[in-house]
Amino acid sequence: MGEPSNGYFSYEHFYVVYCKFWELDTDHDFLIDKENLIRYGNHALTYRIVDRIFSQIPRKFTSKVDGKMGYEDFVYFILSEEDKSSEPSLEYWFKCMDLDGNGVLTRNEMQFFYEEQLHRMECMAQEPVLFEDILCQIVDMIGAENESYFTLRDLKGSRLSGSVFNILFNLNKFMAFETRDPFLIRQERENPNLTEWDRFAHREYIRLSMEEDAEDASNGSGDIWDESLEAPF
Repeated sequence: MGEPSNGYFSYEHFYVVYCKFWELDTDHDFLIDKENLIRYGNHALTYRIVDRIFSQIPRKFTSKVDGKMGYEDFVYFILSEEDKSSEPSLEYWFKCMDLDGNGVLTRNEMQFFYEEQLHRMECMAQEPVLFEDILCQIVDMIGAENESYFTLRDLKGSRLSGSVFNILFNLNKFMAFETRDPFLIRQERENPNLTEWDRFAHREYIRLSMEEDAEDASNGSGDIWDESLEAPF
């Protein structure tokens, strides 16, 4: 898997990945199953794409435990998920979506994954975006040689390929893309040379640090007055 843009895993990167893994690994056996991974990113991913990850088609797990991914497998996943513009990431998600393994993504394969997105939008009482409209949008974004299917080469030739994957199987990122989230746009303008991974890791590091500080402050207040103790009067 490709590494972050600066060529190494900084402490900030390690901290974010480890915390994310620990949040999902509820029994702390250093293994994650499908139900754990479904909770990633506030239930951002569809069941269908998670099934494909656990089929180990895009990448064999190193955990050697049936139906479980280990820490190394999770590192590969999170790098792919949070920086869909990198070549290893594009290859990872392309293999996930290429159901018959013939090297092209067809309309039917894309629709198979998008159906679940559509259903989730309806369940959340959001205005559903029909697949026909999505397909037209994707064709414009990729600018492929043939409009009836896409190849990995087509995806690597478009800087919007990551957004195509988000549209098809990550509801939260699809919504952010559709609304052109102003916070994310500002982040990109302020740091145009950073990768999606760098931006994600920095954003999450700040959030996790703030949560930890708040937890420490909360624990510290217990030294002043422990409400679990009986009142002395």
